[in-house]
Amino acid sequence: MNILAVFLLLHLAQTILGQGADQRPNYVIFMADDLGIGDLGCYGNTTLRTPHIDSLAHDGVLLTQHIAAASLCTPSRAAFLTGRYPVRSGMASFSRIGVFLFTAGSGGLPTNETTFAKLLKGQGYSTALIGKWHLGLNCEASGDHCHHPANHGFDYFYGLPLTNMRNCKPNSGDIFVAGARRAVRAAVQLVTLALFTLLLLDYLALLTVPWRALGFVLLAAALLIGAVVLFLSQFRQLNCILMQNDKIIQQPFTFDSLTQRLTNQATSFMERNLGRPFLLFTSYLHVHTALHASQEFLGKSKHGLYGDSVEEMDWSVGEILASLERLNLSQRTLVYFTSDQGAHVEEISDEGEMHGGWNGIYKGGKATNWEGGIRVPGLLRWPGVLAAGKEIHGPTSNMDLFPTIAKLAGATMPSDRIIDGRDLMPLLRDEALWSEHEFLFHYCNGYLSAARWHPRNSSAVWKVHFFTPNFYPEGSQGCFDTHVCLCYGRDVSHHSPPLLYDLLGDPGETRPLTPASEPRHQRILEVISSAVEDHRRTLGPVPDQLSVGNLVWKPWLQPCCSSSWQLCHCDHREGGKSTPRDGDSPSQTPA
Repeated sequence: MNILAVFLLLHLAQTILGQGADQRPNYVIFMADDLGIGDLGCYGNTTLRTPHIDSLAHDGVLLTQHIAAASLCTPSRAAFLTGRYPVRSGMASFSRIGVFLFTAGSGGLPTNETTFAKLLKGQGYSTALIGKWHLGLNCEASGDHCHHPANHGFDYFYGLPLTNMRNCKPNSGDIFVAGARRAVRAAVQLVTLALFTLLLLDYLALLTVPWRALGFVLLAAALLIGAVVLFLSQFRQLNCILMQNDKIIQQPFTFDSLTQRLTNQATSFMERNLGRPFLLFTSYLHVHTALHASQEFLGKSKHGLYGDSVEEMDWSVGEILASLERLNLSQRTLVYFTSDQGAHVEEISDEGEMHGGWNGIYKGGKATNWEGGIRVPGLLRWPGVLAAGKEIHGPTSNMDLFPTIAKLAGATMPSDRIIDGRDLMPLLRDEALWSEHEFLFHYCNGYLSAARWHPRNSSAVWKVHFFTPNFYPEGSQGCFDTHVCLCYGRDVSHHSPPLLYDLLGDPGETRPLTPASEPRHQRILEVISSAVEDHRRTLGPVPDQLSVGNLVWKPWLQPCCSSSWQLCHCDHREGGKSTPRDGDSPSQTPA
């Protein structure tokens, strides 16, 4: 009887504890970098092997018209985390450069912005970012970390504060070569013109020019060009950094076992948080160049190094999904997979190998608002909650994850700002037939270049382009002379009236409509133009985080793990094996 009583008491205690357990969902988010929507099997690819990512579509919901809020890394990721168009937070550039290029820039996601990680942390969630950040680091000093993930709701960070670039991998090319050549050429032409003018004035006796002054001009020009060349030669050392919380653990980082390290960090985080709800954001370096693949995947795909990299990322996704199963967390975890924008079609290696992905039937790619630049994978799985094998064809946005997560977690949505995302759950659970997005607006940097209209209670989707990039060479799908398409001046063509497309009948945007081919042509343009004006009235002035002043490299902001024998160089990969207490501040966590 005593044994039976003990058994009954234990069973009762287990029942009570189980009833009191936190049943709020966990969130596992995967974001690829520059992955084309046509690169995945579940979106029609038959030559790349992506079984683990494809399983999310088989076991969950596939969004066929899932739209990135921007077609470049920095603004797209800012919009994703905040649920807001990046122009609202100052994270959309009005200059030539649309992303952060140096860790020692001063711009970044403002701390007064609210990310979904910050909302979840306020609800008692443990939060982690593993991988790429690319939303700024410092403001006024090299260690203030004002834009660090820790200031945006992430308890734990293991990854890159900037991004992966060709310059980060030896012998993989240099993204600055073309621009540096143009700058040097322009500088030489300017100095030559100035010297010729001065000599001519001196010859005509209109101006006396000391020969010493001419020498100083030449010397200053040579020093400036030399300084630029020296700085660019040290780019990898200064900018390709791996951090754990607020500590630099590898500078420059190496690609050796990097995917495995990031994957292990993701699974370890879940293991450490079995007793509390968590958000895990795995932000892959794949498939941004420089491309990399581990020895196990190298040469195994049908599409060179790009294919190898995609298949290695799929392996990593599989490892994390397997850990969810092993830890019995799948049933209470919402999994989401996407890319920050479309494939970078202009990426070709110095050897001529294609290093960009495939956007399927869609025109253009990264840095454009053609569908190839902004239509991205959207996969969601939540066993027992979301139906398996479901497809949704109406417009959705990657900004929608913000309100979806906030409502599921019981967090209060910010009331002092406009949230552009919409809760996905009614659509995902068949409680609504149509997406709540009647209009979506598409920005090229800070310039509104296109918009789409999904009329209420209709399957139609109309899209207009106010301006489009000039592809070079003509007839191609990209801007191969500038490496990415640009957003103003001679690099774009403005359209009056705007180009109008029926995305339902012409998703590849090959046949612009005319009043002759579409009787409602004028009415559609009027409705969209009115919506654009209404949208513009909701925008207010904000500090430009991507201004030239914020983008430029500032020596006093340069993060550096100095040593007595070599400046800005360290390799403490063993730091990746530590098991910090999630929730500790970065300064409390050993590196």
